[in-house]
Amino acid sequence: MAASASRASPDFKLWNQLGAGKFEVLNLPLCKVLLNNDTTWPWLVLVPQQNDLVEMHDLSDVDQLQLMREMSACSRAVQSGWAPTKVNVGAIGCVCRQLHVHVLGRFEGDAVWPQPVWGATKAVPYPTDGVQRDADIAKFREEIGKFIVPC
Repeated sequence: MAASASRASPDFKLWNQLGAGKFEVLNLPLCKVLLNNDTTWPWLVLVPQQNDLVEMHDLSDVDQLQLMREMSACSRAVQSGWAPTKVNVGAIGCVCRQLHVHVLGRFEGDAVWPQPVWGATKAVPYPTDGVQRDADIAKFREEIGKFIVPC
């Protein structure tokens, strides 16, 4: 892959399947960061804002490094803000193939510990009044801001 500056594409389209049930937290240089609509875990989804990506190796070498930086910043934010036992990071993509990465905090003794969370429990959506959701989004923005390192 050619080396180029990490940039979101101006014509980026988030697949409806991936955006459904999530709330926008912020845009990083490469990724759109979304909050999963499940209060069970602190759970972010990072989506590189370039079209036609399925696998991490579809990114340029420079953008692969940027994705790692952004994944690390979000992982540190989850650790710092919620103090989970373990931060899980995964890019599975079998249900929705648009490249995306999950970053979520796991707590020893949670409903499915230590098994994977995907499909293991029914999501507990944020209340419709938006208070808890907005507070979590603000907290994620603050925490992520502590760990973004200019490159």
